[in-house]
Amino acid sequence: MNKNEFATAFATLAGTPGPFPWQWELYKRFIVGDIPASCNLPTGLGKTSVIHVWLLALSVNNKLPRRLVYVVNRRTVVDQTTNEVENLRERLPDVPEVEAALWALCSTRPEKPDPKKDRPLAISTLRGQFADNREWSADPSRPAVICGTVDMIGSRLLFSGYGCGFKTRPLHAGFLGQDALIVHDEAHLEPAFQELLVEIEKEQQRCKDFRPLRVVELTATSRADGPPPFTLSDEDYKDETVQRRVGAKKALHLQPNKDEKKLADEIADLALKHKESGSAILVFVRKVDDVDKVTKKLPKGSFEQLTGTLRGLERDDLVKKPIFQRFLPPSNRNTTAAPQPGTVYLVCTSAGEVGVNISADHLVCDLSTFESMAQRFGRVNRFGERTDTEIHVVHPREADFDGENTIDVRRMRTLTLLLQLNGQGSPAALGMLDPKARQEAFAPTPTILPVSDILFDAWALTTIRAKLPGRPLVEAYLHGISDDQPQTTIAWREEVDVLTEDILQLNKLDPETVLELFPLKPHEELSGPTHGRSKVFEQLEEIAARDAKQEPDKRLSAWVIDTDGTVTVHTLSKLVEKDRQNKPVVGLGGRTVLLPPRAGGFSGGLLKGDEPYTKDITYDVSDELFLDTEKKERRRIRLWENDTALSEVRKVMRLVRVINIPVGGADEDAEGRSWYWFERPRGGDDEGSKSAATKDPIALDHHTKDVTDSTRRIVSALGLPGELHKLLVIAAQFHDLGKQREVWQRSIGNPKPKGPPWFAKSGRDWTPREITDYRHEFGSLIDVTFEKEFTDLVNDDLRAFVLHVIATHHGRGRPHFPEAESFDPERSDNSARTVAREVPQRFARLQRQYGRWGLAYLESLLRAADYAASAKPSAFVTEGVK
Repeated sequence: MNKNEFATAFATLAGTPGPFPWQWELYKRFIVGDIPASCNLPTGLGKTSVIHVWLLALSVNNKLPRRLVYVVNRRTVVDQTTNEVENLRERLPDVPEVEAALWALCSTRPEKPDPKKDRPLAISTLRGQFADNREWSADPSRPAVICGTVDMIGSRLLFSGYGCGFKTRPLHAGFLGQDALIVHDEAHLEPAFQELLVEIEKEQQRCKDFRPLRVVELTATSRADGPPPFTLSDEDYKDETVQRRVGAKKALHLQPNKDEKKLADEIADLALKHKESGSAILVFVRKVDDVDKVTKKLPKGSFEQLTGTLRGLERDDLVKKPIFQRFLPPSNRNTTAAPQPGTVYLVCTSAGEVGVNISADHLVCDLSTFESMAQRFGRVNRFGERTDTEIHVVHPREADFDGENTIDVRRMRTLTLLLQLNGQGSPAALGMLDPKARQEAFAPTPTILPVSDILFDAWALTTIRAKLPGRPLVEAYLHGISDDQPQTTIAWREEVDVLTEDILQLNKLDPETVLELFPLKPHEELSGPTHGRSKVFEQLEEIAARDAKQEPDKRLSAWVIDTDGTVTVHTLSKLVEKDRQNKPVVGLGGRTVLLPPRAGGFSGGLLKGDEPYTKDITYDVSDELFLDTEKKERRRIRLWENDTALSEVRKVMRLVRVINIPVGGADEDAEGRSWYWFERPRGGDDEGSKSAATKDPIALDHHTKDVTDSTRRIVSALGLPGELHKLLVIAAQFHDLGKQREVWQRSIGNPKPKGPPWFAKSGRDWTPREITDYRHEFGSLIDVTFEKEFTDLVNDDLRAFVLHVIATHHGRGRPHFPEAESFDPERSDNSARTVAREVPQRFARLQRQYGRWGLAYLESLLRAADYAASAKPSAFVTEGVK
């Protein structure tokens, strides 16, 4: 692809007049595999177009990583990166040679692609509408863009995915940590995570991982010294658009705060000076309380607020509102809703500083540290289209700075730098400041914890679910240790009220398993500082005070979820209990509190402890997850047996679980009700191990053939070496042999479980007749040793790989099968003991051979093939089953 061809293809995919010179230069480096470790690019010049450059380069050089992982610092109102990638994907047919090259990389292509839907590019956002939609992992050979936050991506890389069950954690780690390019946007804001990425990259190189990841830090405000980054050239600065954006006029006014207690009032008064201008005014404050104070002074109906404490559902819906539309570039606006005319205000905390492509006419804000101020300035007159933009910064008087407070010292240094700008707030002016002085005005770098091979080993032991000495939680390694207040996340779920301890035992469930069946998604959650005035703990105290007035047998419980997925159940009163030192008995910092809906405490997307429960508010929004942007196809839903929609849902969705609720609690003879949990086969969290989405079952022979064919396609498309190709196909052929057991057939409700024909999946109306701890993949490990294709393998190393892939195809075997699952009802105890003993030994040996992420990647190829076969079976058993 020459320069002219690149310019045409880029402009078509991006929907812009043409590329900047830096984009062509970056493309030239990409196509020869020279991926820069750092890109230092000014704001407003399309940094996210790194994605477009990568995709065009991938269409020329198929040795580049198949997945681009775009990491943002914070959960923002909407993942606009995803919107840009969606637009790119829509335009792919307009560049047919690129689309054809990308289709050639995929293992599967529809015979008759739908011109409106089918594209050779997967998009997943580990939050919001596209949260874990499985596009990125369903076909590992398909080019994919995955967008997520530091927490979402980082926890998955460390085999500890937040909101993931233990079974899917190695798959996420493997597919994010291999054959992937990680682009860390605004990397200077998360130095601990950037350092972690670099250390993972080094560790993979040291261990010679199978397909090691690559890392690019993307920033306009570099924090640290290092090799010269990729940046703009002299040719870029000759470009008229670059000149306009870099030199965008932004008149900077610095105004001392007259009264600390009235900071919000002063900011509101400055914002109101524009109330007759018809402009879009952006307001930034550091404290959530100040957001409330500012908005109380603004005209009703003229503002929206964006804080990090908003629940994900309301945050994602904010972008569709007419006021917010005013702050979006025309290309990002909702075509179905006109932007609100007149003067409008968007009042934000730091949640609006990063990852939101907004551009206001004017800005009013308080003083923060330098990197924060640079982000704020970058969200006003972003494209240099105005000449009258004003920035007003209300700052403390010199005497009001606390010289003993580290943040205040950095803010004071920031003010010194702002004074040097001589009233100019353009990117060019900011770029002229002394780099060392800028860095010294950044927020303090958190304490970055060192990682080691021992820690990586411990995190990779995903089937050990209990707390393990020497395996710390990963949060501190993602963000470092700082003086920031700990955060607590809140969500509401009906099961907290319904599934009492007796009901859980009756259904052989525990809270962890419940949350693996229907994981919490970001649209359900809100978060805020654990302590302090109007913070989470204080709001929970108000909820508990209301609860204390109820009859004892009606009082509420809550589930407290640790970052490793473990759950403890407490009463609300216990959650707010304090010890003699006035400290909470139950630690909530860094954890998630799952409340029952009738606890109340929610209004307008925010936690408000004084709000009683009302049926007018939707608390449990777990079902508000869709496959399509029109919200026509739910990804999951839970219905009671008397719900009129139940029969229709059965026709299109897979039954994940039936939970029986006897009237008399654990009394099995009492009549009760049943709760049906469904998910759509594509886009679900369950891998479809036992049930099909239709009324007809799937024969084991058919399913095995589908999985084997899918595996062949995937490994061929990925260009795996011939030996690995052969081994993965053998594993696919025999991965489900252990389903040929009566106990397993009973577990899916097979009415004739004692012999062939064996079934791989039940029909949707089949009811399990028996539930045991037997794992079919454990049985497969025994049976495969009698198969000729396996025994013909020339050495133990090859056989070990096949056995490991079979053992792990549903997430077990890393490093072991628990004792309760280490048996086979139809094989000898001696065989079971031998298999159980060999699993961890084999895991350790193969991990040394392929690397931690490399082994997770390779074993997950079969899982992806299995999932694809389960989602789209080639045949069903329609006769002879009653």
